[in-house]
Amino acid sequence: MGVKGVSKGAGHPVLCDVELVTVLSALAEPTRLRIVAMLSEPGGERAWKDIDLPIAQSTLSHHLRILRNAGLVRNRTEGTRCFVSLREEEMEGRFPGLLETVLHCRDR
Repeated sequence: MGVKGVSKGAGHPVLCDVELVTVLSALAEPTRLRIVAMLSEPGGERAWKDIDLPIAQSTLSHHLRILRNAGLVRNRTEGTRCFVSLREEEMEGRFPGLLETVLHCRDR
């Protein structure tokens, strides 16, 4: 364990150390909420290149870093490709009903 609450190497936070305000702050930005909605769709995990948004790659990287630091997504590397997935089950265990509620409200 390096930084408190962050697993060494991967840079993914341990969810028991993530505060609700951090998650809500990450979800409050429309582009990040859109990314989370994409990742919640069937098929879930996506390669970075398959996240189709009208933003620069550096901006996408910024948003994904915020989502990762909030514990919402997990990055996985396979060869030269990087994949992103929603930590749906883990989030449900930490904050029951939160993602479902936020995504349901987004669709209204």
